[in-house]
Amino acid sequence: MTAYSSTAMVPTANASRYLQQLCKHWSHNLEVVFTPGEGKIVFPRMAFGKSYPEDASVTLRAGDTALESVVIASTEEQLEGVKKAVASHLDRFAFREAPLSFDWRWSSISGEYR
Repeated sequence: MTAYSSTAMVPTANASRYLQQLCKHWSHNLEVVFTPGEGKIVFPRMAFGKSYPEDASVTLRAGDTALESVVIASTEEQLEGVKKAVASHLDRFAFREAPLSFDWRWSSISGEYR
């Protein structure tokens, strides 16, 4: 199976705080695991009013100067939807800094992607 991956390094001195806010926010409806330094959020394949071949995931890693966001999805459409959701929610939590800079870099990947 081909999967799609996109990564953004989001410049911010508040990476851990935003990571934790986003993970706590989505933990009410989605599968989420996180620490202050890293988090993973799973979007079910039946999301955004669509049905996709597989679940999508977002992995967040907090650094001193940036928040790394890695999205893996089963289709380009799913990838774009999850990227949009991540960016819009992070901008809400970072309202004092918003809009944050998301320089997404994407590539297709093959094989197991979870």
